[in-house]
Amino acid sequence: MTRAAASPPPPAPVHYTVRVADAAAHRFEVELAIARPAATQRVSLPAWIPGSYLIREFARHLSGLRASQGRAPRAVEQIDKATWDIACDPRRPLVLRYAVHAFDDSVRTAWLDAQRGFFNGTSLLLRVHGQEDGAHALTVPPPAAQRHHQRDWQLATAMTPARVDRRGFGRYQAADYDELVDHPVEMGAFWSGRFTAAGVPHRFVVAGAPASFDGERLLRDAQKICETAIRFWHGAKPPPMPHYVFMLNAVHDGYGGLEHRASTALICNRADLPRHGAPAGAAAVGDGYVTLLGLVSHEYFHTWNVKRLRPAEFARVDYARENYTRLLWFFEGFTSYYDDLLLRRAGLIDDAAYLKLLTKTANQVLQAPGRHAQSVAQASFDAWVRYYRPDENTPNSTISYYTKGALVALCFDLTLRQEGRATLDDAMRALWRRCAGGPMREDDFAAVLAELGGRGFEREIAAWVHGTGELPLKDLLHAHGVEVREEPSQWAQALGLRVAEGAGGITLKVVLAGGPAARAGMAAGDEWLGVELPPRKGAAPEGWRLARLDELPLYAGAARQVTALVARDQRLLRLPLALPRAATTWRLRPREGAGERAWPGR
Repeated sequence: MTRAAASPPPPAPVHYTVRVADAAAHRFEVELAIARPAATQRVSLPAWIPGSYLIREFARHLSGLRASQGRAPRAVEQIDKATWDIACDPRRPLVLRYAVHAFDDSVRTAWLDAQRGFFNGTSLLLRVHGQEDGAHALTVPPPAAQRHHQRDWQLATAMTPARVDRRGFGRYQAADYDELVDHPVEMGAFWSGRFTAAGVPHRFVVAGAPASFDGERLLRDAQKICETAIRFWHGAKPPPMPHYVFMLNAVHDGYGGLEHRASTALICNRADLPRHGAPAGAAAVGDGYVTLLGLVSHEYFHTWNVKRLRPAEFARVDYARENYTRLLWFFEGFTSYYDDLLLRRAGLIDDAAYLKLLTKTANQVLQAPGRHAQSVAQASFDAWVRYYRPDENTPNSTISYYTKGALVALCFDLTLRQEGRATLDDAMRALWRRCAGGPMREDDFAAVLAELGGRGFEREIAAWVHGTGELPLKDLLHAHGVEVREEPSQWAQALGLRVAEGAGGITLKVVLAGGPAARAGMAAGDEWLGVELPPRKGAAPEGWRLARLDELPLYAGAARQVTALVARDQRLLRLPLALPRAATTWRLRPREGAGERAWPGR
């Protein structure tokens, strides 16, 4: 049974066939047929995937590229690391064949084993230069049953089907190359469920789910998220996508997502899935499941905010090199603000849970010295070399455009609400209309704020987006009935450290600039062995072995100065360490007697 007319679809100018060649060896085989090639036909594989701002060199996984016209082989000349030229007869179809190694179990590339297959087009499908804007077709035949359970494999994608079987295998079509590679493909014996939101059919597929998985609850909660997001952007009007697919890979330890125009690829911890018999209600939702719902909300909000409304620099993607923008604070940060907020509006979490999530975001920013070193606009521009390439100095040299961007959104929202003329919700919808759901610039955001707010917001944009000063969070939160309580922090934060603790002791991963550990001369990679206390009157110095940081007050007692015993490159060091008297972390809670305010979550 097929989902298309019985007659075969017309041939596409560019047609790919992706086969499961050897699941045990993680190898896909790809055949690319070009109906009307150029005399010297150039092809290339993207170096990155939109939404993940790092050059990933996908071509390193491609091998065995060969070309032919009929039975005649054609020479393939490699031009650079990801580009090839083929001299051929432009009057005859050209066929390329190659293999791709697929062993990256993330949302960004491709994976294949006996249990599951997944790929993004940017990892498998060569771009045919000169024909990017024409129609493309993709055929994925069902895999040969190399393992018994592969007979139960299905295929899920948001790409438009042309002629597919009841399991989803067959031929799909796309209007151009950009659309082709913006539809990831999931294969396997996955769990699948469906729901409708605002009249739009949605599908949710889950790979790796255990027997305890409560799929019906996930469908109900995802439906609430989708309906809330659609109402946010369009009210009672239909959304821009005709259908939508969630592809979730549940693993032992993993987290992440990548947005696409009509789908998203997600990874979560298997333990975070909803379970049969778990208590229902917003107050009973566990932290792990809230994390998963927040991920679903984040990637779904991207359907509007970055996939359609997007930086002007992304109006036409260049797949071969970095595409720079200073607007990720808006597209990732504002999305991060709304992902948790929409969970509250959907009734999936209560006020206490929402403030707990907001507390976590605020502390992540306040505990990063890099917020004083780099603005969120500059951090957006540097994403290619900083955010996606973190090292031991990253918290000191940059700030996350996700977390600080979310706080910038909060500040704009609360300021607009406090002044009583508009909300950030209004500004987002006005931007959508102003830019026709397409490319935008920072000037568009400023213009919308001025129009809705009745004044210019140049000062706030300069300070919050392009500056490195503190955000006015306390005052704005207080004005909206939220109290900021400062409570004692953990020892790692008080000392300015991020550590790994295990059977081998304490290893320093990050030393935060300006903290007591940095002033003492500690460095990332040090092993903190113990402490030595100043000698008491008439007694020898005391030395203690440390297994965990929280043992420090046990051994230090009332001492304010100790000597840290550290191993670095097999050398033992004695570093003078001043113990902090007090360090605090934030906790947000409703302010007593504040009453009902124009709080964004309501």
